[in-house]
Amino acid sequence: MKITKIVKVFSALALALALVPGVFAAVKVGEAFPDLTGFKLEGSLPAELKGKVVIVDFWASWCGPCQESFPVMNALQKKYGPQGLVIIAVNMDENVSDKDDFLKEHKADFTVVRDAKQLLAEKVEVATMPSSFVIDKEGKVRFAHKGFHGAETQKAYEQQIESLLK
Repeated sequence: MKITKIVKVFSALALALALVPGVFAAVKVGEAFPDLTGFKLEGSLPAELKGKVVIVDFWASWCGPCQESFPVMNALQKKYGPQGLVIIAVNMDENVSDKDDFLKEHKADFTVVRDAKQLLAEKVEVATMPSSFVIDKEGKVRFAHKGFHGAETQKAYEQQIESLLK
């Protein structure tokens, strides 16, 4: 009986910790972001990411804040793309038609791929939509964002991108 109680306590503790953002995050700030080519993403990735500042943004068609983030991502790509910024939006929809319908209404001036089997999302442990990682020229995560909070998030992206492009 005591062992059963101990198992229940540890199970409850593990569940509680799993609900705390970032506790079990597979990719942390300061660590290398996984090589995108190893995750069977649908769509074409940019030929070269080395030496670029990269934002990897996870999104889904059903996500309201994702809809709000697309115009900001377009503006960031337009403003900083010529200086070396690459934005890769990773779609998490189960059905490709949901992604395609979303993109008909929300133009993307950046790379969009789909993580159909959610292998990349599982590796980096995406828990919030949208979630994004700002990656430096050496491939290390320098900043992470959970959610999208309008002008506040846009300002943070701009400051972070500018600091990494120097």
